[in-house]
Amino acid sequence: NLEARIASMNMENRIHEVVIPTREVPEFKNGKKVMTEKKLFPGYLLCRTVLDDDAWYVIRNTPGVTGFVNQGGKPSPMRRKDVENFLGVEADRKQEQSKKSKPMFEYSMGETVRVKEGPFADFSGEIIEINEDQLKVKVLVNIFGRETPVELEFAQVARL
Repeated sequence: NLEARIASMNMENRIHEVVIPTREVPEFKNGKKVMTEKKLFPGYLLCRTVLDDDAWYVIRNTPGVTGFVNQGGKPSPMRRKDVENFLGVEADRKQEQSKKSKPMFEYSMGETVRVKEGPFADFSGEIIEINEDQLKVKVLVNIFGRETPVELEFAQVARL
């Protein structure tokens, strides 16, 4: 939005760069692990700009821009070193997060799912417990007429 507005108003010589800090997070979609980019600070972005009245007007009047981190009504400048440290930490953090981040489980308690693999493949049952720390789910499966809790990995279940 802002980048398109900068180009259409010929402000590239004043507003040099727009950065939305993000990180990659593993998620499970349809039983498969995929990496998804998530905003590090939703609702915030960084602009490298020559802050004159024209540049401030363009940024301030861009749809979706609701405010600024500011002092006395004017945007607060950040030192370049602080921004580089912040973005450098963010890059390191991205690597760290992609190693440590837990995948998001797209199902909820009480939902009926089908077991995709393992000894209970093609059985279906209700989710009775979700353990995001161990990336496991407990499903109540009907075996020989009895409801039996079965512990499975996130990737072993799929939506019916």
